Amino acid sequence: MPSSASPRVLVAFDKFKGALSADAACDAARRAIQRLAPSASIDSAPLTDGGDGFCRILTRAAQGELHERSATGPRFEGGRAPQLPVSIGVVSLERLPPLARARLSLDGELAAGAGRIAVIDMASVNGLARVARERIDVWQSSSYGTGELILAAQALGADAILLGVGGSASSDLGLGALAALGLRFCTEQGDDVRPPLPAAWPHIARIAGALPAGLPPLRIACDVDNPVFGERGAAAVYGRQKGLTPADRPRLEAHGQRLAAMLCQYVGVSSELLARPGAGAAGGIAFGLAAAASARLVPGWALVEAWLGLDERLRGADWIITGEGRFDASSWQGKGPGSVVAAARALGRPAVVFAGSISDDARAGASGDCELIAVSDPTEPLERALAATEQNLERRVEAWAVARLGAG
Repeated sequence: MPSSASPRVLVAFDKFKGALSADAACDAARRAIQRLAPSASIDSAPLTDGGDGFCRILTRAAQGELHERSATGPRFEGGRAPQLPVSIGVVSLERLPPLARARLSLDGELAAGAGRIAVIDMASVNGLARVARERIDVWQSSSYGTGELILAAQALGADAILLGVGGSASSDLGLGALAALGLRFCTEQGDDVRPPLPAAWPHIARIAGALPAGLPPLRIACDVDNPVFGERGAAAVYGRQKGLTPADRPRLEAHGQRLAAMLCQYVGVSSELLARPGAGAAGGIAFGLAAAASARLVPGWALVEAWLGLDERLRGADWIITGEGRFDASSWQGKGPGSVVAAARALGRPAVVFAGSISDDARAGASGDCELIAVSDPTEPLERALAATEQNLERRVEAWAVARLGAG
């Protein structure tokens, strides 16, 4: 294990869902280390999986600007949804590391490395975290606000738009976003169904309207490979967390397949797009925006890793600290903290994971060069554990610093 009078520590946390943002988790760990090892050099790199914090983390990392706007929230009731304050980031492409620019695959659409890219995240306006748990309802939830953010990014003069789609509340094929962008979903009598909520899909008979001229190239940061429909589709895999019962899934998919075919015919694209890996991301918004707005998927974690310059920062660290709310077997499969550990291993750097809870199968995937430390007491009630997450994380990091950095 490394030992140094001035150890270099990289602190790279993702969010602790329902308790701490990635920034707050990094700050808590940094404070704990500084108290116990004031000579330590600490590099803080909050992580994002495309959900909450995606816009702010990437914009700040590239020294961009945040523009405050409002947009329509996810849950409609009586035909209305609340307006929510949201941020749009604007970043100069010249400030991005070359590998991040390459990951965006904008060559041929923009002058090499030039222009400004807007960064938005669906979670900030149409995310599950924006709906009270008891009011989550896939039939009444829409991606409409995400379309409003895309329009606002265009109005800001963005040359390209990067959208993170993690943590969404809707499963509407992106039709809500397309309605905000100018498509009309009409009844047989020609009345607008606005927004086209899944509950109203049986009433939609045709599509009209068009997207705005000059819409910037759109990139969707995404790591899932689910198609839109079927056993691995959006509703089958993610529907339950959005309030969809197994009994209702066939009805949602039947209406969705009809609307998806209608959209493909209207915009002149092949319905094979529905089976494309990743098209089912965020309730199918990846499909809807790809079909009507020529959006392209880019690998989310690979982009974030390059954008944050993590490889160089890992090489400059003696210790790597990472973590998230729950660390389980899926964390080893391309998620941020698991990927950080894998990169640390490849470089021969020791890593430690702090998580609210750690599953047995996650521990089985660890090796001797990675410590897994649970932050919360598993016997403590969930609400109490969530409220105490920041305090518990600081305490666990302090104990680690005493043992590993020779502090205290």
